[in-house]
Amino acid sequence: MEHKMKPESLMMSYGYRPEWSEGAIKCPIFQTSAFVFRTAEEGKAFFEVAYGLRAPRSEEIPGLIYSRINNPDLEILEDRLKLWEEAEDCAVFESGMAAITTVLLEFLRPGQSVLISNPLYGGTDHFIKKILPQFGIAVLEFYAGMNEQEIAGAIGNVPDQHPLALIYVETPANPTNALIDIEACKRLARRFSQNNNEVVLVVDNTYMGPLWQHPLQHGADLVLYSATKYIGGHSDLIAGACLGSRRLMKRVKTLRTFLGNMASPHTGWLLLRSLETLKARMDIQAANARHVAAFLSSHPAVEKVYYLGNLGPSDGEQFHIRNRQCLSYGAMISFDIRGGEPEAFRMLNNLRLVKLAVSLGSTESLAEHPYTMTHADVDVNLKARLGITPSMIRLSVGIEHYEDIIYDLRQALDSLL
Repeated sequence: MEHKMKPESLMMSYGYRPEWSEGAIKCPIFQTSAFVFRTAEEGKAFFEVAYGLRAPRSEEIPGLIYSRINNPDLEILEDRLKLWEEAEDCAVFESGMAAITTVLLEFLRPGQSVLISNPLYGGTDHFIKKILPQFGIAVLEFYAGMNEQEIAGAIGNVPDQHPLALIYVETPANPTNALIDIEACKRLARRFSQNNNEVVLVVDNTYMGPLWQHPLQHGADLVLYSATKYIGGHSDLIAGACLGSRRLMKRVKTLRTFLGNMASPHTGWLLLRSLETLKARMDIQAANARHVAAFLSSHPAVEKVYYLGNLGPSDGEQFHIRNRQCLSYGAMISFDIRGGEPEAFRMLNNLRLVKLAVSLGSTESLAEHPYTMTHADVDVNLKARLGITPSMIRLSVGIEHYEDIIYDLRQALDSLL
């Protein structure tokens, strides 16, 4: 029986043949706009396949045309990203928002509606609630803690002229770590699909990265990432990714081609580098987060900690969803300071090792103030309902030694006492 390699082993070489690149052990940066055809007939054949004018013939390999359509760095990267998710296809974008907006624009049409979970990342929240309605798309909302029938009731209140076309879920949610049941959402997608209108379930899995949760295995049709975060992991690039079935990804890739928002060859090359250490980095971050969460839960200046590892049976369905869906507690922690914005700012301003910045999933630990930063544009009443208050701080745990992270957090928190 042939041995099946783990993804972390295949990240070093999968999809790349050194003999194609002068024997280079690592994939070079194919920094080129166009690729030369050997014959005019070959160029014609490449375009026929690339534009979907015909299916590839037996053993025909789609050829390289133009870096807006395909590029070796991106194709190898997409092949490797598929391994973590066991996905059929993948598309990499120049940013997480490029991936998100491309999917929404492809699967939503004027007169349809989209159902979203709350909370969402602030940029996603803005695009869905303030941009999509300008195109005649209705927005429906639900919240963590609502059961399947309650969500179905919200969908059922949609006028017939606005049929549901897409369910968009972010789980765990940014910044509260609230969990959404992906399998329940898939049941709802099937329930409200019609013969000529398939409801597509899309899950933003950025908070858990490709290791700690696999939405496709729980019924998601498409999974989205800000690849800037754990996948990139070094705070030196911006990128996004979408994965799913070949059928749906063909639509995503076609729109990407004509929007022109694919990642650059250099970004693809940087991501290939990052994938080699993805598991090692994320393992350290998750282990560090357990120690940090335990410390925060015991500090007198901290009122509440939002961390998946703190969920217990008394938390009801949130506890059960975590156990079904999540393979780790992750490395994202939010916590409420005793006080308000002045106390939160004072704590943030006193950090030394932990950097005050709004990204997450990088090697360095990062802290920010969601209420006035990443979620500044979210409706004030909605923030209050979701528990995103002026006292909340979001922490992305890095790969530093956990004792040093805790030391820095302690000295900053002690300034509030």
